[in-house]
Amino acid sequence: MHLAELNIGRLLAPTDDPRVKDFMDNLDFINGLGKSMPGFVWMMEGSGEPGTGNTEAKIDGDPQFVSNLTVWEDVESLERFVWGTVHRKFYERREEWFEILGGMHFVMWWVPAGHTPTLDEALERLAARERDGD
Repeated sequence: MHLAELNIGRLLAPTDDPRVKDFMDNLDFINGLGKSMPGFVWMMEGSGEPGTGNTEAKIDGDPQFVSNLTVWEDVESLERFVWGTVHRKFYERREEWFEILGGMHFVMWWVPAGHTPTLDEALERLAARERDGD
């Protein structure tokens, strides 16, 4: 089994707005770092345009709602990336770029090795977590 994770957020401004420029300017760097980590398996990709990450994967048609969907070999690999790299510094700055959401914004679940989760599947998992708890 592998570990899938989804986190969502709503940007404070459109992706081309100066208020979120530092976040957008570093997406490719942070995503590339994640992809190079031991234990990384897969990441949902966007258009491939530099500096856009996967921000084109809109939630409910809202261009400021962005998502990150990845698969890892295990919890430890994801944890090492999130807390043991420069990613942590960007995570700690999230309030500069993202609204505080009233509901759940993060979910993890086990998937069979080789399974590529869809955004719809991940959003269903997030909704189930919000409805039913951990």
